[in-house]
Amino acid sequence: MGDQDLAGDLAGQGYQLTGRHSAVKLCYWTRQSLTQGRDCYKGRFYGIESHRCLQMSPAIDSCNLHCRFCWRSQGWENDETMTEYDDPEVLLDRSIEAQRRILSGFKGEASVDPERWAESQSPRHVAISLTGEPTLYPKMNRFLELCAEKGITTFLVTNGTNPDALRAMDPLPTQLYVSVTAPNPEVFRRLTAPSDVHAWDRLLESLEIVRGLRTRRVVRHTLVRGWNLGWVDQYAELDLIARPDFVEPKGYVYMGRSRQRLGRSHVPSHGEIRSFATSLALRTGYRCLDESPESKVVLLGSPGGAERFLPGLGPADAEAAALA
Repeated sequence: MGDQDLAGDLAGQGYQLTGRHSAVKLCYWTRQSLTQGRDCYKGRFYGIESHRCLQMSPAIDSCNLHCRFCWRSQGWENDETMTEYDDPEVLLDRSIEAQRRILSGFKGEASVDPERWAESQSPRHVAISLTGEPTLYPKMNRFLELCAEKGITTFLVTNGTNPDALRAMDPLPTQLYVSVTAPNPEVFRRLTAPSDVHAWDRLLESLEIVRGLRTRRVVRHTLVRGWNLGWVDQYAELDLIARPDFVEPKGYVYMGRSRQRLGRSHVPSHGEIRSFATSLALRTGYRCLDESPESKVVLLGSPGGAERFLPGLGPADAEAAALA
């Protein structure tokens, strides 16, 4: 990452830069887990321990979408190409070092349990999301392999517009999130401002691929009032292409640089998300398994398949169940 202005901007936002194109940032829920004993909804849904979760991106300045609801800066030119990149071994080691550096200040605080802090020094989960499109990192397969070798589960979030990367992914992450943030090509174009005119078609191709992947698969709908909230029938058609284990309708959060593009009026209530999720469940045959009003998210499980991954199962248990 050669843009010094961008590097300074990201550092000012709390990102720990770990290489030419990667960064770590402390998750709100990691802090809450350490200081308040409160865990992210993903703990209840998927078994993640928030105080042992490392949030990072291997593609901090590379993305082929410019979503209005994204919390990141979007002023750079490097949308898709990553001609120079760090080795996966360096990327993982530096990410863990950065997480430990960030968390060092919590040691000794009265509100932090010493045993919990000690556990936080050995991340058990890596959330490969944060910002950018992680599948643009050319060495993702090796990075996932290294995490598995260290006993670290991986939760990869993709915008779904890079189907070739999904097709070639080996090993697969513990959990694959695909963001489906529009019900049709027109809403997709207005809301995500893709750099590639074929991005919508590539997303549809990815949903077909996802259907056959042997890992825990989640389709997430980030819903923005006045932009993409509604169109339940069209979202249902997309979900039934992928047939993921779970669907997460989740409300847009007014934060970061998204505040320069959207207003508070675009933030849906949890009631709106629940209503959408209930309607989506009726149209897909999925069931409402759980919800988190605080995070404005509802968990839908696939018929006959969600039992393999009931909330409360740890990642290792879920992986074993997936292969049973």
